[in-house]
Amino acid sequence: MNGLPLFKDDLVFTAEDDSSTRVRKSEKWKVAVVDDDKSVHDVTRLALGDFEFDGKGLEFISAFSAAEAKDLLSENPDVSVLLLDVVMETDDAGLLFARYVREELKNRTTRIVLRTGQPGQAPEEQVITSYDINDYKEKTELTAKKLFTLMYASLRSYRDIMSLEANKKGLEKVIEATSNIFELQNMKQFTTGVLEQMTSLLNLEDNAAYMQADGIAAAHEGEDLTIVAAVGNYKKYIGVNAVSHMNEDTVKELIEAMKKQKALYREDRYTGFFKSRRGSENLIHFSGLDHLSELDHNLLEVFGKNIGVAFENIELHQDIEETQREIVYMLGEAVETRSKETGNHVKRVAEISKLLALDYGLDAEDAEVIRLAAPMHDLGKIGIPDHILNKPGKHTPEEWNTMQTHAVLGYDMLKNSKRRILRAGAVIARDHHEKWNGEGYPDGRKGEDIHLYGRIAAVADVFDALGASRCYKEAWPMDKIIDLFQKERGNHFEPRLVDGLMANMDKVTNIRERFAD
Repeated sequence: MNGLPLFKDDLVFTAEDDSSTRVRKSEKWKVAVVDDDKSVHDVTRLALGDFEFDGKGLEFISAFSAAEAKDLLSENPDVSVLLLDVVMETDDAGLLFARYVREELKNRTTRIVLRTGQPGQAPEEQVITSYDINDYKEKTELTAKKLFTLMYASLRSYRDIMSLEANKKGLEKVIEATSNIFELQNMKQFTTGVLEQMTSLLNLEDNAAYMQADGIAAAHEGEDLTIVAAVGNYKKYIGVNAVSHMNEDTVKELIEAMKKQKALYREDRYTGFFKSRRGSENLIHFSGLDHLSELDHNLLEVFGKNIGVAFENIELHQDIEETQREIVYMLGEAVETRSKETGNHVKRVAEISKLLALDYGLDAEDAEVIRLAAPMHDLGKIGIPDHILNKPGKHTPEEWNTMQTHAVLGYDMLKNSKRRILRAGAVIARDHHEKWNGEGYPDGRKGEDIHLYGRIAAVADVFDALGASRCYKEAWPMDKIIDLFQKERGNHFEPRLVDGLMANMDKVTNIRERFAD
């Protein structure tokens, strides 16, 4: 892979409804007025009717008692400013409600301003020191001008606190997202994971109330930008060339980001560029983002650096896996070549084994381990003399005993490895000649005492071997092979695996055609 994933021009994600950390310009500051005097509500609305702060006006919600206000604040955790009377249904109703907001609702962000017409009931010094409030005003001093100043200062404080809270939550998301992508060791999983984590980072989950975007991840390979992961409306384009499916403006932005080798911000669009030390170039593209704040920019930059590191780790991991895979195939092919058989046999056995493993219900990871380990099923034949290994006729009892030792020889060669694939190869080498009825070798294991890996490889090996020409036989026709498996169901082979083989015969045939001799 010569480049990193790109995202299709219109990533479709939706924003998380997180009004506590992200506020759109079209929203209003929510102000709660809690007072048992209706005229106070009316005067407050009248005095602040045209008020604006940071381009947004005010939305008033009202309650006329502390009891009523409990429901109001519970349903509106995003209240910016709470204008709270002290004396309502009781002399200290407002004070107790302020404590309820802070201690019961755990709301530390709403700015609470106590307003009282009876200051003697709640002395200012006592209230300020005993309750977590932000300001204390006598109603007689709250002229329209003073109310304007109070609201401006309170909202500025609320905005700055929410900005700090957003930074904190954003950094927590970066840490969580980074942890998630570092766990992914497959390139397709990684690119999909990056998209998912980006949507979370920017509050663009599918269940959000606003902000939708579409996007893709694509790999730069030569002249192509192959889409390797996508979300939203572009999932159907995975695997195609992004250049031929994205609009011209988006393609230009992707190319510009690659040329400049840096991230681009264009109104409602973001294109991230990441280049590994190994030379791989990676891009991320979002559009329809509505508005990216300075915090969003910072979070994207921090996360982007971690994406680059994670991508390098995945490349290294894949290099190691590919090296192991090549070594395994070369070992298997070396054995097949020595026994004058085709090297494609081990490839077919590997693919058929994976197919059977998935049909059996194993997860993708276990099935892949079996695929990578199956080529070593006959590794022990390296220790069998040529005159026995390649004898065209029937073996003598002594020769057959020697031939059977290849199962244990293969097991002994691989059993001490710490690598999962090689340990799986050891088990397959040992058990793939065991029979379900207990009449196989080397140990006469029976039924589920035979390791599942060995039972799977046995079906794949025998099926493919029967259909291929060997030094001691001609290839069998398909109907004869199927008849044998039906007869050996429950004898040589586990019934469930035979049923899986028959149910997937079209796929098995396709494998044989793809890896024909």
